Amino acid sequence: MSRILALATATLVSFAAPQVQAGDCTGWVVGVRPISQYNHARGNGFLAVRTGAGSGYQQIGEVYLGDEISVWDRRGNWYRVQCMSGRCQNPFWGAANPNGWVYGKYLNIGGVCP
Repeated sequence: MSRILALATATLVSFAAPQVQAGDCTGWVVGVRPISQYNHARGNGFLAVRTGAGSGYQQIGEVYLGDEISVWDRRGNWYRVQCMSGRCQNPFWGAANPNGWVYGKYLNIGGVCP
C-alpha cells in the first residue's frame, strides 16, 4: 500500500511542478554605459555576445543598455541569451539579434531561469 501511495504522490508532484523551458527566463541588459558613449575599440556602450561562456571566446555580437533578452542556458556567471528587442536588432557591430554568451553581471533577469 505504501508503494502505491508513494507512486501516486510522485505522479502528482510531477504534474504540479512546472518544467523549465528554454526561453522562459527573460530580462534586460543593465549596468553598461549608454549608447551615446558607444566605442567598440574601447569596449564602451555595449555588452559583448560571445561564442562561449568566458571572456576568452570570440565576440560575435553586441547587446546594449535596455535591450530585452531571453535566457536559454547558464554556466556559472555566464548566460546564453538571444536578443528579443531593442538596439540589438540593429546593432552597431555584429549580426542582428545575436545569440550567444554574455556575462551575467550586466543582466537583470527573472522568470523560470536555467
